[in-house]
Amino acid sequence: MALDENDRRLFIGRRTPPALPVFDTKSGKMLTSLEAVGDADGLAYDAAHKRLYMSGGAGSVGIFEQHDADHYALVTKMPSSPGARTSLFVPELDHFYVAAPARAGQLARVLVYEAQP
Repeated sequence: MALDENDRRLFIGRRTPPALPVFDTKSGKMLTSLEAVGDADGLAYDAAHKRLYMSGGAGSVGIFEQHDADHYALVTKMPSSPGARTSLFVPELDHFYVAAPARAGQLARVLVYEAQP
């Protein structure tokens, strides 16, 4: 889950089916639901860039753009690594970190994505 405190929006990463529902925290009403990455786990809201970053164990990171408090769009799904679920967004560095486990001969590593203006 992630929270946009200013606009009172709650974002939830859903695994089955893959989706990003958006809720109004005042009314509790679901405003929209977008297609998302598979096996969602980590979700972060980037207030400075009005974006959401979602890590998914199916091997991709979803980047969603907030047009306004009620309108969102999936901008892209970037490749990560199978099983890479755990993530952290550090706003001071504009970096989204995703932990990729050791699999199929690859060493465990941390993938780093830099937020673009």
